Amino acid sequence: MTMKLLYSAKNILSFTQLKLFMLLLFAIPSAHADWQLNMREGVTEISRTIYSLHMTIFWVCVVIAAVVFGIMLYSVIYHRKSRGAKVHHFHENIYVEIAWTVIPMVILIGMAVPATGTLKKMYDQSDSEIHIQVTGYQWKWRYQYLEQEVDFFSSLATPLAQINNLEPKTENYLLEVDNPLVLPIGKKVRFLITSNDVIHSWWVPDFAVKKDAIPGFINESWAIPEEIGIYRGQCAELCGKDHGFMPIVVEVKSQVDYEAWLAGQKLAQIETAKSAEKRWTLDELMVTGKEVYTKSCAACHQASGEGIPGVFPALKGSSIVQGDPSEHISIVLSGKSGTAMQAFSDQLSAVELAAVITYERNAWGDALGDIISPSQIAKMKQ
Repeated sequence: MTMKLLYSAKNILSFTQLKLFMLLLFAIPSAHADWQLNMREGVTEISRTIYSLHMTIFWVCVVIAAVVFGIMLYSVIYHRKSRGAKVHHFHENIYVEIAWTVIPMVILIGMAVPATGTLKKMYDQSDSEIHIQVTGYQWKWRYQYLEQEVDFFSSLATPLAQINNLEPKTENYLLEVDNPLVLPIGKKVRFLITSNDVIHSWWVPDFAVKKDAIPGFINESWAIPEEIGIYRGQCAELCGKDHGFMPIVVEVKSQVDYEAWLAGQKLAQIETAKSAEKRWTLDELMVTGKEVYTKSCAACHQASGEGIPGVFPALKGSSIVQGDPSEHISIVLSGKSGTAMQAFSDQLSAVELAAVITYERNAWGDALGDIISPSQIAKMKQ
């Protein structure tokens, strides 16, 4: 008897705790403010079209579920044995078989009509005013404005201190980049999406754009941004160790601000090319090299240069770093076939390449005193 009372009291206590937990969960607005179970309506024409199709199909499914389960519930309640219902044996009914064949067919055709129209819109890149090639790399994005000769990489900008829990995480943790994709408002933009290494997926929910980036293939999509602002997305295809550190940021500007940005980008590229002709000191290269290494190399080789045993080789004390500088330059520029070592020739400028190689040859106690000049790198890239 005592055991039964204790068991009952325990169950009552557990049920009370559950009710209290649910009350707190739904009573505090902050606990469910970010719960979003539906698709975003988005800020582009195509995103609203897709959202409208989604809601149409959703409500069709709701009506079907209500009818089917309503009939089932009615049958269970009003034809149960306790009401004296008798089992009725029958075999075949031509009218029922026609009905359950024709009705689903009509429903499917009814859903196929708007779905086909939406798909046609999704694949219609005609009259595009801007063409941008999006290329996925492990683990960054490259944006090439094909008519404007603007070309840059976009990498994660969240500090390592936040990732390593040494600093408080900001609102857009793991969703900040150093160079966002910039688009003008009201222009039809065509995206040509591919990859340099493995399969990635370029996904911006507010634009309703989600396309796989596949090596050797080009997938296409488009959008017409209709609101100025910043829109965030992520790589949506598991692409390796740092898949979760590959955000997308799109900044939509007015036409005037967009043109000013384009002019600034072109000027910056000219200045970058000129900087390769400057004579750089070892200290200057070490400062720049550390920044480049942290952004582009530390994910694999670690900030200490010790790598990840069995996965990514150590640079500290390695034969590459302590050996012939030309071999070191070659592997950074061209990568190493059959390994995860990428070619950085197109990813980094001559100054950045010279700086990071100089840094690797003089950091972590190696201090060889070697200086790799940007002009030397520029000649090799040519």
